[in-house]
Amino acid sequence: MTDSGNFVQLHNHTHYSLLDGASKIPDLVKRVKELGMPAVGITDHGNMHGAYELWRNAVDQGIKPIIGIEAYVTPETARQDKTRVSWDTSWVPQPHHERNPDDVSGGGLITHLTLWAENDEGLVNLIKASSVANLEGRVMRYPRMDKEVLQRYHKGVICSSGCPSGIIQTRLRLGQFDEALRAAGEMQDIFGKDSFYIELMDHGLEIEKRVTKDLLTIAKKLNAPLLATNDSHYVHEADRDAQDAMLCINSGSRLDDPDRFKFDGSGYYIKSAQEMRDLFKELPEACDNTLAIADRCNVIFDDHEDGAFMPRFDCPEGWDETSLFLKHVDEGLKRRYDGNPPIEVLKQADYECGVICQMQFCGYFLVVADYINWAKSHGVMVGPGRGSAAGSMVAYAMGITELDPLKHGLIFERFLNPERVSLPDIDVDFDPDGRMKVLDYVANKYGHDKVAQCVIYGTIKTKQALKDSARIMGYEFSVGERITKALPPSKNGKDASLHDIFDPTSKRYAEAREFRELYDADPDAKRITEEAKGIEGLIRQTGVHACATIMGSEPITDTSPLLERTDGTITTTFEYHTCETLGLVKMDFLGLSNLTVIRDTLTNIRNNGKAPIDYTKIPLDDKPTYELLARGDTLGVFQLDSDGMRALLKTLKPDNFNDISALIALYRPGPMDMDSHNNYAKRKNGLQKITPIHPEVAEPLKEVLDETYGLIVYQEQVQSAARILAGYSLGKADVLRRAMGKKKPEVLAKEKVPFFQGMKEHGYSMEAAQAVWDILVPFSGYAFNKAHSAAYGLISYWTAYLKTHYPVEFMAALLQNERTNKDKTALYLGEARRMGIKVLPPDVNESRLEYSAVGDVVRFGLGAIRNVGDKAVADIIAERETGRGKFVNFMDFVRRVPVTALNRRLVESLIKAGAFDSIDPNRRALYEIHETAIESVIGLKRKQAEGQFDLFADDDDGGADTMGDALVVVPDIEEWDKKTKLNFEREMLGLYVSDHPLSGMTAILANLREMSIAHLIDRAKTMGDGQQVTIAGLVTNVDRRVSKKGNPWAIVTVEDMESSIQCMFFGKVYEAAAAQLAIDEVVQVRGQVEVRDETVSLRATEMQVPSLDAEDARPVVITLPQVALDREHVMQLGHVLMNHPGYCPVKLAIIGEKGDAQVLTFGDRFRVKRDTSLFAEIKILFGPSCLPAA
Repeated sequence: MTDSGNFVQLHNHTHYSLLDGASKIPDLVKRVKELGMPAVGITDHGNMHGAYELWRNAVDQGIKPIIGIEAYVTPETARQDKTRVSWDTSWVPQPHHERNPDDVSGGGLITHLTLWAENDEGLVNLIKASSVANLEGRVMRYPRMDKEVLQRYHKGVICSSGCPSGIIQTRLRLGQFDEALRAAGEMQDIFGKDSFYIELMDHGLEIEKRVTKDLLTIAKKLNAPLLATNDSHYVHEADRDAQDAMLCINSGSRLDDPDRFKFDGSGYYIKSAQEMRDLFKELPEACDNTLAIADRCNVIFDDHEDGAFMPRFDCPEGWDETSLFLKHVDEGLKRRYDGNPPIEVLKQADYECGVICQMQFCGYFLVVADYINWAKSHGVMVGPGRGSAAGSMVAYAMGITELDPLKHGLIFERFLNPERVSLPDIDVDFDPDGRMKVLDYVANKYGHDKVAQCVIYGTIKTKQALKDSARIMGYEFSVGERITKALPPSKNGKDASLHDIFDPTSKRYAEAREFRELYDADPDAKRITEEAKGIEGLIRQTGVHACATIMGSEPITDTSPLLERTDGTITTTFEYHTCETLGLVKMDFLGLSNLTVIRDTLTNIRNNGKAPIDYTKIPLDDKPTYELLARGDTLGVFQLDSDGMRALLKTLKPDNFNDISALIALYRPGPMDMDSHNNYAKRKNGLQKITPIHPEVAEPLKEVLDETYGLIVYQEQVQSAARILAGYSLGKADVLRRAMGKKKPEVLAKEKVPFFQGMKEHGYSMEAAQAVWDILVPFSGYAFNKAHSAAYGLISYWTAYLKTHYPVEFMAALLQNERTNKDKTALYLGEARRMGIKVLPPDVNESRLEYSAVGDVVRFGLGAIRNVGDKAVADIIAERETGRGKFVNFMDFVRRVPVTALNRRLVESLIKAGAFDSIDPNRRALYEIHETAIESVIGLKRKQAEGQFDLFADDDDGGADTMGDALVVVPDIEEWDKKTKLNFEREMLGLYVSDHPLSGMTAILANLREMSIAHLIDRAKTMGDGQQVTIAGLVTNVDRRVSKKGNPWAIVTVEDMESSIQCMFFGKVYEAAAAQLAIDEVVQVRGQVEVRDETVSLRATEMQVPSLDAEDARPVVITLPQVALDREHVMQLGHVLMNHPGYCPVKLAIIGEKGDAQVLTFGDRFRVKRDTSLFAEIKILFGPSCLPAA
């Protein structure tokens, strides 16, 4: 690399310099290669997040990677010292006295220093130094090293004096040459004479030019080599605007703000060697030294075999991991099978143990089983299994899973394949509260230095890029909203990128016509989009992975840097796939709220005086549970509570556990696109013929396909088919399944030959082989993991069983776990009422912190009341249960509860929520005197604390007399009206509980709408933007507005018995409805669903104020024999109905030849107004008998 005409860009900031750098690493490496440079460096601000990605990309492109960091270093203070330092001797800290811009950076907190790893020891040292800075030296957003850290981790590290924010340059700008020389000498002493460089930059900045001469002098005095760098923050010169936009996003400013932070000077891109040598033509050696450093730097990230640093299990003396593993399996089998495991179980376990021991994964199983069993023994709910691990008999024996794999037909090779060695992946569900306890246990057991959660990097997605661009360019929020609404709807949670939108070869291109039309027609939209293209995909922030935790046998900082977040969570800075590549082990600890529901239900059962149950021993053939499933009464049941799933349950009518497992596998986009879910239901109920794949394979595949009525539902069925028909081992069959699932032509062609040959050798024709191949290939991409389906099906069954047999306890648990979600709470309150369960409002004498089951009713928890904290609730409960018993009246409550639970807002909230109704039912009267009562009691309690009462008074009498002085009489005044009471109740609880303004109108509302508002909100994400739907409810707020163009419009809040939604009225729709938009008006609104940032709204297209006469709201039922229905008559009926628009639904009862009736409901656009002219026209069409007598 000694080509004197070349140059190496060593000082480069990627987008891992969060909201500062705008270089994506693949683009950076590609550009360096285009420029013919032999190497490339990475020096992100204060972190090494992108080190491995840079290394991997560079190596793959034949470019030498130089791994570094632009470190934040304390201004000669200890890293724990948060003092802001000034080196400007003339500056005096005073209000409004601004610091000298030449002074220490970061408001006196940081200087900069550039470091590169020369060898593998240096790489580890940089990782460790970076981790110490993040874990011990962070102040605000600056992870800081100090001199002690630099001295500790200097070996194998090359250092330069850094950018203008470096300690040496700062001293020089302040005229402190001797201090600058001293600092440079110290760095040279730490890193060595040959490993400390004086770094020179030239971006046309005055602060660079002012110190260049002195830097050269220092270099000469210390005989320190010079180093020319370019402070690269983006790849191409044209990317400057994107980087400038990132700075605005970072600072919350606009591009036109003259005072915002921005880069002065120019040239912060990847310059060519010629550009750099022209810039430093007077100092060619400074450019040559970039090549010299590149020559010296040789680092390797070792891509180890899977699990090279697997955590070691601490075995008792005399045992190793293998022997202890086999002992636990043997004991577990005896425990699972009452001391007498069947021979087929022993055979399967013996086979699995052989595979696991051969792969040297015994320690892995011991570690996982240990933390799962610890969790179970410490009150943490653990799921019955997740993913393919549920197919393992060993996992079942060790308590890792709760399903007998042989009983459920699960396959071990889907989990661990002896013919494709890879680390086992056992994902475990815990209740969310318990998950953190388990993580703490694991960290304490294996070492906090060997366990960390995993980072994720949040990039700027399409919608956010457009909104950010609109904001920084000075547009109003509504402009960004308007542009993003033109984006195509997301697919499976993924937005179409701007590249997809404008690339005709993209699969998403056709969906984005509306956006492109807006782009072409609207200059503002075009400007914003062009700005957004530059920032889309750049990293915006770090986060914590939802479940991935990294473990190792050695300190993680031997391999990955660590980062401490503001909440104290420690994460790796390499993403989990990189950590696994480097030999660390990923364990997935997932939080599943439904496990909390099960736990709380079990607690409610005990607290409600019922016999405790063991949920793991619930029988899987409980008839009442399957009857509940067949009715579709599964709101709140795990995985089975969506509208679509409930409708499918009614059609399917499941009567065994296999049906539940199959439903979970089939109710997904792939199988549903092929109508597999409906075909399964039809075949189960004899409505569709079961046809074999090919006559020759009908009998051989009977054992595989019988349980799914001839359909390929599970991945394991593909494996079994290959084993039976082509003689594959299950391991080899899993390799085939994976190849089929990927659908790569070259891979399929390679696998097809041995499969066809295997079937031929087993006596099947080529026609049969082709028929099987043609079925297996497409279905392999959609087939689901049966082990996962069965495991999650078990949770579904448990929750369905609890809802069936313990409905009050289950609904209380469900409400408690959704207490922060107003829409879900409303939905489940409605479900409780439908089930005939009374839900009582909160009560200071009866309620606990959480929702509770009391007899056959559910009681609101005090913790659900706004402004009422957990500590105050604990004090209230403690006083009534361990003090003098239940409160007699309001004043008794005020006198007895601790001062901590006696503040105005809290007591006011209890009053408004109705929590005193059982002892003092006049809420208005309590509201009028609560402040006076509180003040009088607090004053007396304060005097009591100061000892101003008779110390020798009788405890009982004295206490009563003392507090008796605080008696405030509750006035005898008229109570608030019903509306006021309910509004206050809703304000405190988020919804109506004791009553509802729409009480008694349930049937009318049901006939006016397609679905309740709660169901709409629940389904909105799957419905997609733009779908038309009709709702009905009470207008609770009207916000009338005027647009910039002077057009009136309104945001109208409509509420039904369960939830509320905002409806937007624009243009002619607003004009037509304006006069009827009034609070407390019952309305029927039809509109388009809109989902923006998790918020569901309705863009109104029509509104009516219906008659509230229950008779008028009845559906119109037309009864016809099947023979009377032909296309012409149906079309005529449609015209008749549409000529009488209204709000009554229309049903068609079709009578078959045998007298059986099938009832169909017409779509919402065919709702009608009941009147004699409508009935007359229908009778003319079909005869008088088609309608019931008036």
